[in-house]
Amino acid sequence: MSEGTAGLRRKIDSAGDLKSVVRSMKALAAASIGQYERAVAALGDYDHSVTLGLSVALRAVSVQQAAGVPRAPGSQPRGRVVRAIVFGSDQGLVGRFNERVAEHAHATLATMQGAHDQPAEVWAVGERVHDRLADAGLRPRGLFQMPGSVQVITPLVGQILTATVTASGGVNATPADSADNTELHLFHNRPGPAAGWAPVCQRLLPLDSTWRAGLLTLPWPGTPLPELLGHVPASVGALLREHVFVSLFRACAESLASENASRLAAMERADRNIEDLLLDLNASFHRRRQSGIDAELFDVIAGFDALSVRHGRHVADAA
Repeated sequence: MSEGTAGLRRKIDSAGDLKSVVRSMKALAAASIGQYERAVAALGDYDHSVTLGLSVALRAVSVQQAAGVPRAPGSQPRGRVVRAIVFGSDQGLVGRFNERVAEHAHATLATMQGAHDQPAEVWAVGERVHDRLADAGLRPRGLFQMPGSVQVITPLVGQILTATVTASGGVNATPADSADNTELHLFHNRPGPAAGWAPVCQRLLPLDSTWRAGLLTLPWPGTPLPELLGHVPASVGALLREHVFVSLFRACAESLASENASRLAAMERADRNIEDLLLDLNASFHRRRQSGIDAELFDVIAGFDALSVRHGRHVADAA
């Protein structure tokens, strides 16, 4: 009996220690969500400025095309190349965070694959999602480490751009501007309502035709209307690079916010499960302890009764 209660006490102590760890992880995840959400919000003004600049630059391109200005000579297109960047996590305890974004990327890229297209080139951000993509049949060409703070996102974006965009000759506004018709897609989890998240896909390059048309009609917030000076294609390329940078930064920050939201939800479930386990263990401990006390009381009473009977016999024999 003593060994049973001792074993339960050790389990109760271990569960209590684990509960402390889980609550610390909950607090860390909740604090991390805030910094990434603030980073996404801070991008709003800069993204708006880049969008306005793109609208002016694309209008200048349209004016040049209407005036019959020839395009810069380029090489013959070689066929469509689909490139994808999938953001996941390096750490666990996030539920199905990596599985869902990997499944979404696999299903979406499968629908894009044409009969004569090259296989999609995929880069993974996070070791966990890298393994999930490999299991799904998408063998990533490269792996980037997921940043642990907002300050590390910018260097990561630079590495991604170097590996996926700069190496292919830069960014272009339309497929006709590109020598290899390269498409760049982002897959990541985005925070949703009620502290949830969901996988999303965004095509970065070339510009979506609907979005491009919207840029051409975007009103300028003031008068007079701006005029683009200098080399128009160079200005378009510079603004497109900023657009890609902002999109990658936002995708990474949203993925990190979603990761911590998923970890927070997982830790809350773990906290509830540990609380239930502690209730069961404490109830079992008290029942076993009470059973031990009852057994000891019964032994005392039985011993007292035996002594009383023996004492009565001695008294009777003496009489």
